Amino acid sequence: MALESLSRRERQIMDILYQKGKASASEVRESMENAPTYSAVRAMLRILEQKGHVKHRAEGLKYVYVPVLGRDKAKRSAVKHLLDTFFSNSPEQVMAALLDISAKHLTRDELDRMAEMIEKAKREGT
Repeated sequence: MALESLSRRERQIMDILYQKGKASASEVRESMENAPTYSAVRAMLRILEQKGHVKHRAEGLKYVYVPVLGRDKAKRSAVKHLLDTFFSNSPEQVMAALLDISAKHLTRDELDRMAEMIEKAKREGT
């Protein structure tokens, strides 16, 4: 169930569902930039359901859609895809890029926690 194989709009819908946790077609549409018609959103949700990415349940008179893959698994899948696609499978390059774009926004505590994670990985890797 690879998220990277989705169209741009399908990924946009999945992003909304992950952010909200669950949403109806109209709630998804309201959250979309340059939203297509309501019918188009419903059709894309049906396609995502057929592909196994979302499931629905009835809540009152509407269907509510939720992602099948948990948020943590989706995050790991997205990071793996990013790592493979843009960084030649190099975590070092990812870390360098993250620090390059966000270093001035990181607090001392966040940097310390990242350093602790690196030290822990070193200990576990030996």
